[in-house]
Amino acid sequence: MLEISNLKVKIDKKKILLGVDLSIASGEVVAVMGPNGSGKSSMAYSLMGHPKYEVVEGEMKLDGKVLNEMSPDERANAGLYLANQYPMAIEGLGSSRFLWQLYKKRHPDKRSSIIEFKKWLALQAESLGLKKELLSRGLNQDFSGGEKKKMEILQMMVFSPKYVILDEIDSGLDVDALEKIAKTVAKVAKEMKVGVLVITHYNRILKYLKADKVVVFENGVVTKRGDAKLAEEVENKGYSKKEDE
Repeated sequence: MLEISNLKVKIDKKKILLGVDLSIASGEVVAVMGPNGSGKSSMAYSLMGHPKYEVVEGEMKLDGKVLNEMSPDERANAGLYLANQYPMAIEGLGSSRFLWQLYKKRHPDKRSSIIEFKKWLALQAESLGLKKELLSRGLNQDFSGGEKKKMEILQMMVFSPKYVILDEIDSGLDVDALEKIAKTVAKVAKEMKVGVLVITHYNRILKYLKADKVVVFENGVVTKRGDAKLAEEVENKGYSKKEDE
């Protein structure tokens, strides 16, 4: 269980989260929606331990382990993965080499050779519609926006996390890329019992990545909770100011 209890966060002197309660179980998909500036991405960065975000009250737990005082790498090693909205390019860090090192770090008990790994990696890239030749470039170097998003998901598959945070992974994607990414995450969630927190403005990704719960954020607090129908309601009617448990 990934648990957030009464989370209050500020940047410098500005309060941005005012007491958030949220939980994601293994294999569960929870969608977080809300207008720009409502605190959605701030919650994601706070979960990952971004130093810019100061937790002033509340607690975050991953399978019973308190995350608050953990460094970002410790949180990642505990099984938390964030797919960024704007992935960075790192020239000189070969994509396939990086993913091989990540695989060895995350799966020290497995005896796969680099040849076997590269074959598997090529198949996963193909399933995402990610061109094989991109794996020989620097990480995200000269990638399109959609290719960067696909690489984030490929990294997720290599990483094998317990919980995934998708921070507006659907922004800027064409219909085909959106479907491939959403269906891949849905498959991972179901088959590997990975909890998914998907932050989005739109219901379209939830047509392929079915949400078990939908939460609406406004002004740093949860204003409404519901099932998948709530996402359709938000898209059709906008955001509500009143929380409906």
